Amino acid sequence: MNVLVIGANGQIGKRLVHQLKESNHGPVAMVRKEEQVDQFKENGIDTVLGDLEDDFTHAFEDIDAVVFSAGSGGHTPKSQTKVIDRDGAIKAIDEAEKAGRKRFIMVSALKANRDSETWSEPMEHYYDAKAKADERLRNSDLDYTVLMPGRLTNEEGIGKVELKERIESIDNKTITRDDVATVIVELLDAKQSYKKSLELLQGSTPIKEAISNLN
Repeated sequence: MNVLVIGANGQIGKRLVHQLKESNHGPVAMVRKEEQVDQFKENGIDTVLGDLEDDFTHAFEDIDAVVFSAGSGGHTPKSQTKVIDRDGAIKAIDEAEKAGRKRFIMVSALKANRDSETWSEPMEHYYDAKAKADERLRNSDLDYTVLMPGRLTNEEGIGKVELKERIESIDNKTITRDDVATVIVELLDAKQSYKKSLELLQGSTPIKEAISNLN
């Protein structure tokens, strides 16, 4: 399966394309700048230049699945969060539909699907942008999975998670970016994850087992 990774230069995206390269999938890293290309090509990873604020229709050629892992980052203006996390994601969904690319995994955020009263004021714009993009995906005809990881860390992955449509206890819990990437790789072919929104935290269940337990 050829997988377009939108946001390949991000912290999850970089991990993901390398894990896809080691799996039976073929990653295509979408990056914004020419100078970002070499780091992927040096590792035998195909790349395509594309900007979420411009036309990136060409990126969907010869693609079987799409992973949207782009994000504006925590230090960017609120307006840019809308441009990338909301509008850019919605454009990617639109383009996937036009191109007939059915499998789409959205990397969202824990709490994006919960009551807005749970959103802290500094993060409200971020969760709102994610929620609107997620809702557009849920209303599409794509074979989607909305993946909502908790607070991300750069620790080494442990391969064990909690993956459910709703996790009851989420306070002060985290998930490594390594494990988020591994979950995405395993979800690509997991039909039991189609048309689902899944919350993700570090846990005690091996990733393959956590995915097989979805129903």
